[in-house]
Amino acid sequence: MRAIVHSCRILITVLLLSLSLWSNSQSISFKDGKYEFGLGLGPSFFLGDLGGSHGVGKPFIADLDMPLTKFSKGLFVNVFPSEWLGLRLALNRSFLEGSDDQVDLSGGREFSRWRRNLYFQSKVTELYMGFEFYPTVFLENYDGLKGKFRPYGIAGAGFFHFNPKAYYYPDPNNPNTKKLVELKPLRLEGQGMSQYPDRKEYKLTQLEIPMGAGFKYFIKEDLYIGLEVLHRKTFTDYIDDVSTKYIDPIYFSQYLAPADVPVAYQLNNREPFRNITRPTIGRQRGDPKEMDSYFSTIIRFGWRLNGNNSPNRKALRQMRCPLYF
Repeated sequence: MRAIVHSCRILITVLLLSLSLWSNSQSISFKDGKYEFGLGLGPSFFLGDLGGSHGVGKPFIADLDMPLTKFSKGLFVNVFPSEWLGLRLALNRSFLEGSDDQVDLSGGREFSRWRRNLYFQSKVTELYMGFEFYPTVFLENYDGLKGKFRPYGIAGAGFFHFNPKAYYYPDPNNPNTKKLVELKPLRLEGQGMSQYPDRKEYKLTQLEIPMGAGFKYFIKEDLYIGLEVLHRKTFTDYIDDVSTKYIDPIYFSQYLAPADVPVAYQLNNREPFRNITRPTIGRQRGDPKEMDSYFSTIIRFGWRLNGNNSPNRKALRQMRCPLYF
């Protein structure tokens, strides 16, 4: 958790520096600047090695696993140096899940994923800063915001923290004995083992590149509702703790505590739960060529502050002392 706190401080510092630079610019001024705050709610979707649609694994939404759609929520603050450009600082909380048990078997070629029978879930906390671009602002033909429809694009950078977990069954014949355990400490694909020098231990806090598009509709001068699709490009293939090939489980006892060895054995290879027994060492467990990612479809509610027609600005104007000429 220290890592994400440190990452938050970095992003906040960058935001403050950006605002400072813009506030001193001659071309863009905060004299009549506007601020927004709001919240977003909606489904989040995992795109990785586990689960997926029918057939062979496919990129992006073509392999979307709708039954495992989870909920995302977040808060954001926007600063507008100009109406066509916004700076966003956002904090979101999501839940991601992937399961080979949910694979659609109608295509036939997805049997290998069903047989693999792996599962994961993870809470995800993200903090990012993004730039919003409003191209249609230049086409607007009246002042004010009420009734305006504004599409926009967004891109930025941030950090996210995850921690993949899966269910371990002390008694495989009794589903009620399942326990949720963390996967990273188990080194299921040989991360950090000298026998697999190319498999480094991954970090639970990673860089992300959020990018997407959406629109706003202003119900009032200071209130809008919107819809946004935001994709996160990541640089890790271990959000689901699955990436490459099966290792020789004999090494678990060399690197793990005795109590963790049977847990690692079971979660490394869950094909026996399908009554399948075959050699797995060196076989494909995941696809290292594609990084994991996730995206969300969010309904956004926002409030505009500091605009000329906002309630707080109207109140300030009413409280001013009268001028006499």
